[in-house]
Amino acid sequence: MDSILVRGNGALAGDIPIAGAKNACLTLMPATLLSDEPLTLTNAPRLSDIRTMTELLSSLGAEVTQLQDGHVLALSSHAIDNLTAEYDIVRKMRASILVLGPMVARYGQARVSLPGGCAIGARPVDLHLRGLEALGAELELKEGYVEAKAPGGLKGAVVEFPFVSVGATENVLMAAVLAKGTSVLKNAAREPEIVDLARCLKKMGAQIEGEGSHEITVQGVQALHGATHPVVPDRIELGTYMLAPAIAGGSVECLGGRMELVSAFAERLDAAGVQVEQTERGLKVTHSNGRVKAVDVETAPFPGFPTDLQAQMMALMCTAEGTSVLDERIFENRFMHAPELTRMGARIEVSGGTATVTGVEKLKGAPVMATDLRASVSLILAGLAAQGETLVSRVYHLDRGYEDVERKLSAVGALIERVHGA
Repeated sequence: MDSILVRGNGALAGDIPIAGAKNACLTLMPATLLSDEPLTLTNAPRLSDIRTMTELLSSLGAEVTQLQDGHVLALSSHAIDNLTAEYDIVRKMRASILVLGPMVARYGQARVSLPGGCAIGARPVDLHLRGLEALGAELELKEGYVEAKAPGGLKGAVVEFPFVSVGATENVLMAAVLAKGTSVLKNAAREPEIVDLARCLKKMGAQIEGEGSHEITVQGVQALHGATHPVVPDRIELGTYMLAPAIAGGSVECLGGRMELVSAFAERLDAAGVQVEQTERGLKVTHSNGRVKAVDVETAPFPGFPTDLQAQMMALMCTAEGTSVLDERIFENRFMHAPELTRMGARIEVSGGTATVTGVEKLKGAPVMATDLRASVSLILAGLAAQGETLVSRVYHLDRGYEDVERKLSAVGALIERVHGA
């Protein structure tokens, strides 16, 4: 099992290119199931989760071809011959549930295993199921599978989510584009990945209005056609690499970064004393004046502070001047990185969904263990600012969401390497 070895090496300088968004690409790929014409996605990230979704779609009979070293995905669902998404594939990744809506919408039936993924709380799929039922799908849970039928096709309806859910919004939106009549999704998620999906679906012929707001209106159409669509830049990878110079010092330009993707996060960095500016090439982040200031953080749905950047922000606060409070409002059980940061000398107290971090002058390298995707990269970031060596084990989590993290950080001066079999 691989590990990542990080040695604190002072200030960083240079450019880091930002890949296409994992979460957006994982949502766009199942959209191929809505049409028998080709869908081409450019700016695709090369990640293990993308390989898992490729495996899942291929098991259904879709064709997925990687072009340009994997950065272009050519998909076609003209010969789907299986409507069961098996447990052995689905268990690897929660986003697998996103094949459910498109299959029921186009084929009138589907059988999808309940998903797996990172162990960061229950993250139930009940909102996905309620939304599809509102559109007329008949659902039954049997032996760990969701069995869905819509023999007469789905029908437009008002779907009001009791709370904001990105995945449920995506699943129901894809189903609604082929439903008969008008659907209104209320309390819908506003994330950039939702907007990106809607833009792609509209290129395929869907009639959608209101994406990016809490109310999305969909006029169902009989069929969608093919399209080519670029995956939006990954705002979580962007925020992660923005934190590298904030933690280690220096100046790094994140190529392709856009302020509107990370505005709430950038505001917290500014309050901490880190300079963030939009350039023609992306976002430039600079920090060169000692320790950052402690700031409080409360995670929230977009456009608020992303839960997927909470662990990385905690790493920054570990060496901040003062005490910060991080409130996790999206997922329970998402402070599993705190004990590992404590092994490096951090002072963290966790109570329920709140973590109180009292900054120390310097962290110390130590062997630590990644517990989930974002926790793994938070430990790497902490290692950039630590004295000595930090060895992060169980980095298979990391490979699900970050492409070439060692190469990207090495290019700006970090001493980081992958240790095989450690």
